[in-house]
Amino acid sequence: MKKIIVLLVTVLFLASCKKEIEQQDSEVDSTTIQQNIETKVDSIAIKRNDSIQLVKKDSVVAVKKAEIEKSKKSKKYAVYKGDEYSYWPIKASDSLRKLFYNTFTKEQQYTIAALNRIDTDHIKTRDTLIVPNEFKATFMDYTPFPRKLDNLAEVPKTVIFSYPIQAYGVYEEGNLVKWGPTNMGKKSAQTPRGLFFTNWKGRKVTSTVDDEWILNWNFNIHNTGGVGWHQYALPGYPASHSCLRLLDADAQWLYNWADQWVLADKKTVKVKGNPVIVFGDYTFGVKGIWHQLVENPEITNISKSQLEAIVEPYLAEIFNQQAIREEYNKSKSTTVKEDSLKVVKDTVN
Repeated sequence: MKKIIVLLVTVLFLASCKKEIEQQDSEVDSTTIQQNIETKVDSIAIKRNDSIQLVKKDSVVAVKKAEIEKSKKSKKYAVYKGDEYSYWPIKASDSLRKLFYNTFTKEQQYTIAALNRIDTDHIKTRDTLIVPNEFKATFMDYTPFPRKLDNLAEVPKTVIFSYPIQAYGVYEEGNLVKWGPTNMGKKSAQTPRGLFFTNWKGRKVTSTVDDEWILNWNFNIHNTGGVGWHQYALPGYPASHSCLRLLDADAQWLYNWADQWVLADKKTVKVKGNPVIVFGDYTFGVKGIWHQLVENPEITNISKSQLEAIVEPYLAEIFNQQAIREEYNKSKSTTVKEDSLKVVKDTVN
């Protein structure tokens, strides 16, 4: 009987322990699950918080970037002043462009355009203009050419074109009488360098390269090469098909100033015109050196000694052709005088 009672108590005890263990396991599992759930929830919360912070951070950066871009677009670009010249970035600012046209007279705009090697129609196309801080009495006061060349003192008329500074100078007996801007041959069709003489001229000539190109005040200097100076658009860099582009007023002035050749027949030149010298090299692909006038107001200037050295090798031929022209003019003058005397004599009779 006792054995039965002990066995029963043992069974009851074991059942009680099992139930307690199961309850504990259940509590542990539920606790673990709850902890896991809480951990996951916390993890999600942390991720969400990090994500929110990142979004906030990215938003701030984006806003700042947008503000900077907006500031750039709305910023009114200022004029940068040098000692003698200033940069006017008129293409970047409508207000500055309006100020430019309201500040400077038509005559001053013409001077500014010439200093930038453009015509006034191209002012609006330039991103930045070089503008004098103070305007001088005459355009001649801006000349990059020396006022006098001693080795041309006995030459009646000479025209000199500089490729590097895209400008020309006119000399009478060695004294500078005029200068102005030019746009010469582009890289693929460069203007030939050396000594030439004025040939024939035409008030309005159709280009042999393109029959749609009308060349006003054309004066040929290289007959076989079809090179001459004439009026045409000046964009501010070498752009022609080897010719020497000029402002309309300058082309007209030179058209009336220079002498044509004299032909013995259609194929024979009896007397050449005036000497024309084209010299120097242009650095293609970059802005012309006149854009550096703000930093260095002397950058385009050619010294007297430099230009005389450039002219020197051509003097012998210049004087040779000059002597031929003088002889021709003398004979022409004598013929006129003799004819005049005969007319007077016949009239008296």
